[in-house]
Amino acid sequence: MARANSHDRLKRFELLAAHLKQEGFCTIKDLAEVHGVSERTIARDLQLMRDQGLPIDADRGRGGGVRLDRHWGIGRLNLSYPEAVDLLISISVAEQMKSPIFLANLASIRRQLIASFSMDKRDKVERLKSRILIGETASTFVQGNVLPSSGKAVQKLHQGFLDQTSVAVRYRDESGKITKREIEPHYLLLNYPIWYVLAVDHLRGALRTFRCDRILSAEPTDTKFKVMPKTSFAQPLEGNELLK
Repeated sequence: MARANSHDRLKRFELLAAHLKQEGFCTIKDLAEVHGVSERTIARDLQLMRDQGLPIDADRGRGGGVRLDRHWGIGRLNLSYPEAVDLLISISVAEQMKSPIFLANLASIRRQLIASFSMDKRDKVERLKSRILIGETASTFVQGNVLPSSGKAVQKLHQGFLDQTSVAVRYRDESGKITKREIEPHYLLLNYPIWYVLAVDHLRGALRTFRCDRILSAEPTDTKFKVMPKTSFAQPLEGNELLK
């Protein structure tokens, strides 16, 4: 139990520091409500953070306001492995799209992220990156009927993609018909701004392409799959020049 509490406290320290830096001025009461702990716990956390060298100033008047020195920066980010992978893949997508804006420091950021991984995890990330494909920009007609995506469904699909497990989904097709399917998410394809998943569809027993914004719900299963070569998806990739 002590180990779990220590982990929770360290994570709360990081969130508190980020919160104070972003907001500039907060009260003890506000911080307690945001982080779901007592005001006494927040006060104790802030004192421990001061002991660690964070420049936290407190107003001793009514309200207990606290702030960080405005010249102080959070410094090193402590990302979890999944968070670092997501950021690295996002950088890779931005580089592949060749946007001229905000690209100057991406290579440096990518190198630093890669350096933080062990060799086996670097290989794993490279394999993941090879499964994310960038195609052509979607037509104005397709862009005109983009649906609001379900954040929870996308997160679950993402989990199945990373873990190479089948995902049970509810899918709305172009006609509005909703079906339940189990799919294997082998590749993700971006025809900006539309994301597609190239998958094995167990319902049809075939290779299919699904628009991610039409996935209403998703839940990963325990069924693992082996990634097929992208040449297997020649038909949905036709015209995107991604088979070369």
